[in-house]
Amino acid sequence: MTLDRHALGFGTGERAVFASDPWTTRGRLYPETASLTRSDFQRDRDRIVHTTAFRRLKHKTQVFIAADGDHYRTRLTHTIEVAQIARALARALRLDEDLAEGVALVHDFGHTPFGHTGEDALHEMLEPYGGFDHNAQSLRIVTKLERRYAEFDGLNLTWESLEGLVKHNGPLLTPEGAGTRGPVPQPILDYCALHDLELATYASLEAQVAAIADDIAYNTHDIDDGLRSGFLSFDMLEEIPFLARLMGEVRALYPGLEAARFTHEIMRRQITAMVEDVISVSQARLGQHRPQSAAEVRLAGAPIATFSEAMADTDRAIKRLLMTRIYRHPEVMRVRQAAASIVVDLYRAFMADPLLMQNHHWIDQIAGMAEPAKARHVGDYLAGMTDTYAVSVHRRLFDHTPDLR
Repeated sequence: MTLDRHALGFGTGERAVFASDPWTTRGRLYPETASLTRSDFQRDRDRIVHTTAFRRLKHKTQVFIAADGDHYRTRLTHTIEVAQIARALARALRLDEDLAEGVALVHDFGHTPFGHTGEDALHEMLEPYGGFDHNAQSLRIVTKLERRYAEFDGLNLTWESLEGLVKHNGPLLTPEGAGTRGPVPQPILDYCALHDLELATYASLEAQVAAIADDIAYNTHDIDDGLRSGFLSFDMLEEIPFLARLMGEVRALYPGLEAARFTHEIMRRQITAMVEDVISVSQARLGQHRPQSAAEVRLAGAPIATFSEAMADTDRAIKRLLMTRIYRHPEVMRVRQAAASIVVDLYRAFMADPLLMQNHHWIDQIAGMAEPAKARHVGDYLAGMTDTYAVSVHRRLFDHTPDLR
């Protein structure tokens, strides 16, 4: 497929009719006076950046534990890369860039320490009480757990930002009310009872570009980190025709290029090819559906911002490579097992004696709670921990803390 650069409207600054309009937002749960200098979506993005949850991402694992080296991605650097790609896509498609960026910046707030390892361990502990879902936890953080404002808990984000957070990967309910990916997490249902996020529809196009920007970012930077770690080699990348072609282009242009520059030249081409593919497909689908508003995007019945079939095949091939060579590598699995034991130990310790949390806010709130509420409270506290803090607390409470190196 080819890009229609005229249709993209580069440099016009004009928002498309199907873009979300910050001046006609569907509002906040708690009404606020409008800002004189910023749109509501700009305010959302700024509130997200200034949270404690955003700062904690710098010490949360993406794939490699921070102790492995300073140059590996963390949740924070991953999030910034996702936001950059989301904003580029939004600009190309004439969407609201602030909303797309805000959804990208908030999308990983709910992740536990130690990445998906910590999430799996905490889900197992909380399974009798509804389990743990990082997307639902992100919603809890921005609607309840962040305590910054005098008049409300959370950030009081707009409906559009919250919808994007919850539904950026697609509807959570079918039109008949069944869960599209299993039961909808209870925290999301609880919030929707107050502020309906319309779980059976697609999200805005801004949220859709944030979601696919996430795929583009981690497909690329996990390869980069995998090469840095030695778990991946250039020969392994040759197994995927798309990557083999990119490497061929770089070798032809720059024979004998040193490994670090060679890697970067591959990665930048990979991002460009994937971004341009999404733009081209999105243009074609917009031409088919011809939505005249953001509401019509939600009712299109299918995502608009997505890969072509060929690029989707490549996306799946890269994910298989990463799963086999990195995520399931014996050394990564060893560290994952050790990290999981830290989360389990801390959960059990805090459930047995909440005073061990050593935080008056969290201890005072837990008094008199029934067991399910107590378990969720402890889960909230644990999920908010960084890798470094979880290890530090474990060392304080236990005689032996697993080695994560």
